[in-house]
Amino acid sequence: MAASSLSTFSSLSLRSPSRFSPFQSQTHHTFFIPKPILSPLYLLLNPTKFDPIKPNSTTAETTFFDNTDPEEISTYDPPERPEDFIEPASFDDGPMESEEEIAKAYEELYGAAYSGETFLGNDIYAMDSKVKKTTSFGKTKKEKAKDGFDERVVQVRRVTKVVKGGKQLHFRAVVVVGDKKGQVGVGVGKAKEVIAAVQKSAVNARRNLITVPMTKYLTFPHRSEGDFGAARVMLRPAAPGTGVIAGGAVRIVLEMAGVENALGKQLGSNNALNNARATVVAVQQMRQFSEVAQERGIPMEELWK
Repeated sequence: MAASSLSTFSSLSLRSPSRFSPFQSQTHHTFFIPKPILSPLYLLLNPTKFDPIKPNSTTAETTFFDNTDPEEISTYDPPERPEDFIEPASFDDGPMESEEEIAKAYEELYGAAYSGETFLGNDIYAMDSKVKKTTSFGKTKKEKAKDGFDERVVQVRRVTKVVKGGKQLHFRAVVVVGDKKGQVGVGVGKAKEVIAAVQKSAVNARRNLITVPMTKYLTFPHRSEGDFGAARVMLRPAAPGTGVIAGGAVRIVLEMAGVENALGKQLGSNNALNNARATVVAVQQMRQFSEVAQERGIPMEELWK
């Protein structure tokens, strides 16, 4: 009796009228009383009211597979294909893509290739025409510009600047750039780090490119001498197969210019920067035979008469 009365009382609730009801002055509240949790003692004293569902009961929606063998291997019969069914072509049966089409698709997804070639007309050096910048570990890293010029470091020295608070340490780098086709340049740069100094000097060398006159045997057209400061350099042409016979900064400048047969000698100071610039001065004094003949207004064959 107690359980039945509690269940009946729990189902009662006082509902409030609608918000559009004409009786706005009446206020009602709704109370929801949860059903009591039946204790195990009550279930033990009243076992007939809570009979468990038996397998043979008609109210239970339970399916039993008494006639199936769990070890039996079942076979799957796929449905028949319709008459107008066309099997799709295999991926390997399609036409082969060319390397240019693959490169265009790769560039459309990931940008221009690392080699610096573009097939879609994109700007390879979008961030900087000379140096491409990328970030790594919170620092700015610069990659070498892919413009066909090679770089050779001639010298890296530590230099100090004396100020009121003490000495400031910097690095000075001397770099020679060239395409080994007649273009060469010497640059110098200073920075607090070696890598930054080399990068600045490489950019400075690209701004001071000169053209080296050479014959078909990759040597000088005539002898020349040049000086810069206390450094003095002598350059002489050589026969094919001689090679570059020079030392120090002179050899590096000639190799980066593409000269294969030449003689060079340092006659003054041993300063690497001054010798490299003296070599540039000596090269700038050279002229091709065709230029001299054009200035004189005579055929080139009459130069040796």
